Amino acid sequence: MSIDYNSKKYETESLRNRRVYSFKSVGETVSTMKAIEDSVETIALPIGIKTPIAFGNGSSLFAMHKDMGQQVSDNLRNLLQTNHGERLGLFDFGANLGELVFEFGNENFEVEAISRIKRSVSKYMPYVKLETFESFTDHNDNKEVAKVAMKVTYRIPRIDARLRSLEVMLYIGG
Repeated sequence: MSIDYNSKKYETESLRNRRVYSFKSVGETVSTMKAIEDSVETIALPIGIKTPIAFGNGSSLFAMHKDMGQQVSDNLRNLLQTNHGERLGLFDFGANLGELVFEFGNENFEVEAISRIKRSVSKYMPYVKLETFESFTDHNDNKEVAKVAMKVTYRIPRIDARLRSLEVMLYIGG
């Protein structure tokens, strides 16, 4: 009687609980992946151009915002300082506060400024939640022209709950 060693070998191997792994399926351990993630720097990408425009530091032609909150604050300042007709293609863009410079002594000055700011922000920046408005006269350097500062506090709920403030200066005439 002849014994087939190949078949016995096969039978004994099939009785064992054998696992075969491919080297292609072996990945990194969790601790190794964590170390790799910690060592990689996150590069903040530019979001928008800072205003007033300034030259960049070499990585871009212009100075850029890399934080969403700073970019929204810059956009809000530009919105408040823009009068109707100054933005090409968007005639009604801006808070149009320039028309109010001759109305400063009027008792409705602040009410009108608040309504213009609220209207323009709700139309062009609805993601900004306005909180407070305050106006005061700057007495430091107003020999020829009076200056009125308007301080607006606001939040950007989609970014964070932090209270931010922005001050806009108007040169008053009349």
